[in-house]
Amino acid sequence: MQNTSLTLPISAAEQFSPSRPVRDVRIYGKGNVHDTFLVTLEGVERDKFILQRLNTHVFNQPHLIINNIQIFSEHMAHRLRREPLSSGRRWEVPVLLLTGEGQDLWLDPEGSFWRAISFIEKARVLETIQNLDQAREVGWALAMFHRLLSDLPIETLSDTLEGFHITPRYLDHYDRVLAENRPPQSPEVEYGLRFVAEKRMQAGVLESAKAQGRLRLRPIHGDPKVNNVLFDTDTNQAVGLIDLDTVKPGLIHYDIGDCLRSGCNPMGEEAEDWKAVRFDPDLCRAVLQGYLPVVRDTLGPHDWDYLYEALRLIAFELGLRFFTDFLEGNIYFKADQPNQNLRRALVQFKLSESIESQAADIKTVILETR
Repeated sequence: MQNTSLTLPISAAEQFSPSRPVRDVRIYGKGNVHDTFLVTLEGVERDKFILQRLNTHVFNQPHLIINNIQIFSEHMAHRLRREPLSSGRRWEVPVLLLTGEGQDLWLDPEGSFWRAISFIEKARVLETIQNLDQAREVGWALAMFHRLLSDLPIETLSDTLEGFHITPRYLDHYDRVLAENRPPQSPEVEYGLRFVAEKRMQAGVLESAKAQGRLRLRPIHGDPKVNNVLFDTDTNQAVGLIDLDTVKPGLIHYDIGDCLRSGCNPMGEEAEDWKAVRFDPDLCRAVLQGYLPVVRDTLGPHDWDYLYEALRLIAFELGLRFFTDFLEGNIYFKADQPNQNLRRALVQFKLSESIESQAADIKTVILETR
């Protein structure tokens, strides 16, 4: 509490807890976009909540995020009352907290927006999947999220991040950045430049399928990577998804591809030895075994046709985004070192190479789980 760098977070925390003193505020998690803190309140129970300073460079309309969370949270609660989970399972959705004046956002004197959400007890996140049971639970969590929102009209959700997961747009932005900035010279940068040049033709595969009516918009999470899945600390079962700012209309293939990209990389997104990164088809099979039984009746023939393409594309897309941010000076993703986003990009590019080298096996896995 003596750390002057926490003065503003403490003031923000007090806005969302007008009736109980704040005992402690500390930096929490490893998010790449927002500044996140864990707040502990005074009292016997020592209740906690999550406090976040929103990155308005990324999300320039924070009220849209808040409205979306309220809409889909209420819808999920309604679905769960109508279709309760099997005995022994739970599903948690973070709840927005209000300030003493009844507001869901607080604007500080420096012009930053803050929000608070409930802290989910007896739950943890994983940075990487360590076994097949965890992989199946990750798949189940994404499937449950999709199922609970499957009948939510997409027009009720705002687009909180326009262009998110539209790979051709990211490629256009990359081209502009490259035209305006001379990239530093190194073998790693040369590898990245060459990789994008070789793979750029695949960027429009999902958007083309959408334009042709083969794939349709539905409510999506937008960022269902492994460390956004909550696991019960007692049962080791998945209990929900967090980081809900990108819930919006989109293609569920973005979610499936991102989940598999993240979950089937045993070395994780921050791997130091990027050349050793590989895609694990056994984890892929387990994730799909958890996912598909829950949503099988909601998938059409064309949805199945693009599962492999989604996986390959999203690994390339995230690598492209990291690489572009590195070339632009690390203005989107947080970076502790100047080359961190370059290394993150190389991890995704290497993962994409591994996916392509195992295309036949991965497609067989998809057929087996169909």
